[in-house]
Amino acid sequence: MTTAAPPHDTVLELRSVRFVRGGRALLDDISFSVRPDEHWALIGPNGAGKSTILSLCGAVQHPTSGEVWVLGEQLGRVELQALRRSIGHVNPRHPLTSGLSILDVVLTGLTGTVERVPRWVPSGSERDRAQATIALLGLSGKTDEPWTTLSQGERGRTLIARALMTDPRLLLLDEPSTGLDVAAREQLLDTLDEVRAAHPGLASVLVTHHLEELPTTTTHALLLADGRITASGPAAEVLTTAAVSACFDHPIAIDRAEGRWHARSGRAPR
Repeated sequence: MTTAAPPHDTVLELRSVRFVRGGRALLDDISFSVRPDEHWALIGPNGAGKSTILSLCGAVQHPTSGEVWVLGEQLGRVELQALRRSIGHVNPRHPLTSGLSILDVVLTGLTGTVERVPRWVPSGSERDRAQATIALLGLSGKTDEPWTTLSQGERGRTLIARALMTDPRLLLLDEPSTGLDVAAREQLLDTLDEVRAAHPGLASVLVTHHLEELPTTTTHALLLADGRITASGPAAEVLTTAAVSACFDHPIAIDRAEGRWHARSGRAPR
């Protein structure tokens, strides 16, 4: 049976998605949609299924059942390589091991490769765009620095610049604060806020375990436990003491100050 496509302004939509691997359901009955200028956070315990959802959003895997619509195209009825070029995917476990410069790493966002493509020469406008994107990410003074000498925070910002090179409508961030110290984390979160301000209409989905790692521009949140949604909607309505405690099956007190969320144990001291 043919089903209707989502509204034209919908960037991403999952409908009753189920994902089974090795006879085990990793996701069950997952439904939510993302529109332009919405910035979603996927939050839940380890093994909840957050990264699996992100792999579906990035057209990396197909659902076992249900529908996944990305940028107006339904997975299973579209050429995936072409679709992936319209999605910015930031993975802190980027497999690059050579000493490419920041500029060259960012330019690989145009080719969708880990290394520079042999004999491929970017145009002057492409190089100018890469330089401007690097500057937006606060790395303009380090354009020629090799990947192998970059700090974890610098690598994270480089990968965001790389993901923005195709002017994507959807940006996916898989635990972008992984391995960062407090200063580097705060710098990265400020940068994400600046990127979102500089790219109106961009939609994003960010996976994290920690509420402290959410940028102030977060608009929506989805709480996930055991492969099922426990709460979903505007962030201020979802990221509450009651909802987060239920998701993690532990009393967690949630506070919000100056646009940032903070979590602490809600258990009364002995």
